[in-house]
Amino acid sequence: MKTREIIILLLAAAFGAVAIVTWNGEIEAKERADKIAKEAEAARVQAAAAAAKAAQDYASLKKAADEASKQAAAALAKAKADAAQTVADLAKAKEDAAKAAVKTAELEKAKADAAARVNELTAELGRLRDGSELKDALAKQKKAEADLEAASTALREANAKLAAALARIAELEEENRRLREQTKGTPNTSPNYRVL
Repeated sequence: MKTREIIILLLAAAFGAVAIVTWNGEIEAKERADKIAKEAEAARVQAAAAAAKAAQDYASLKKAADEASKQAAAALAKAKADAAQTVADLAKAKEDAAKAAVKTAELEKAKADAAARVNELTAELGRLRDGSELKDALAKQKKAEADLEAASTALREANAKLAAALARIAELEEENRRLREQTKGTPNTSPNYRVL
């Protein structure tokens, strides 16, 4: 019971006692007053017990409130730390996203380059399959062989001419030697004569 209710009950009991004294006789009034006094004492004891319980409940509630306040402060501090960590994580995520965008652009360029190279290789493979490059290479080889044959023929002719020229030089040297030996035996009286 609350203190206010207890006080109201005591006042009601007091007014009831006055009314009883007035309406009943003195003995009845005393008996009634004793009874009311006992009830009032019981109510006072009950009120004291209720007040003690209320004080105890208040102390436990205050302790619980203090504990809840401490927990709330700890939770608030943790929430602030988590918020700071979240901001840091968000900044790192933005930085990672920017790096990923650059890497994606690089990969897209590499993909485009690879696709272009695949197209080139496909075209080259097509040319190889239809044999046009091989035909060109064979034609060039035949032309080179014909040029080589012509060069070989020209070289043989040049060698033949060189051999003929060397033979003619040998003949001339032999003729020159012979003429020198002839002139050694007979003196030349010509004014234009020069010794070789």
